[in-house]
Amino acid sequence: MSDIAERQLSESLIGKPYDALSPIQKSVVDLVAAERPTREHPALAADERTFWERLADRVAAVGGSWGFIFGFFVVLAGWILLNATLGTRRAFDPYPYIFLNLMLSMLAAIQAPVIMMSQNRASAKDREAAEHDYVVNLRSELEVMHLHDKLDAVREQQLGTLVRGQSETIELLKQQIAALATRLDA
Repeated sequence: MSDIAERQLSESLIGKPYDALSPIQKSVVDLVAAERPTREHPALAADERTFWERLADRVAAVGGSWGFIFGFFVVLAGWILLNATLGTRRAFDPYPYIFLNLMLSMLAAIQAPVIMMSQNRASAKDREAAEHDYVVNLRSELEVMHLHDKLDAVREQQLGTLVRGQSETIELLKQQIAALATRLDA
């Protein structure tokens, strides 16, 4: 469709001039005017993550699970029990478990940024999906309003035709009544 159609749609359906619309609203009006389908949902798009992004997502999925927490608890308990039962001379990390603290600090230092990277990517994906859902919902609403306008126009046309038909019928009846009245007077 042309710019004129887009401007008419924006005025009639949204109630704002086309130039006053946000970029998202303009794209929806353009889609309605062109009668093109909305782009596919971001969740259905091909996975274009790099190896490191997929690894970060996997680490976040494993590191944020109950299985990881319980498994890690078992490892820590085993570490402490093993070093406590071996005695201070044969233990590879005697109490206060300095090597264990070093390992836990390194794990936290690496795991936290990796999880945050994964969360940032997930929130960006969520924002994109929410924007897509907004576009689809707005377009659906505009399409329904557009269909209502078309149905109203068809209904007005049908009512106009019906009124004209009734007027013609009334005129014919008046003519027949007049003809019958002249016949009765004669």
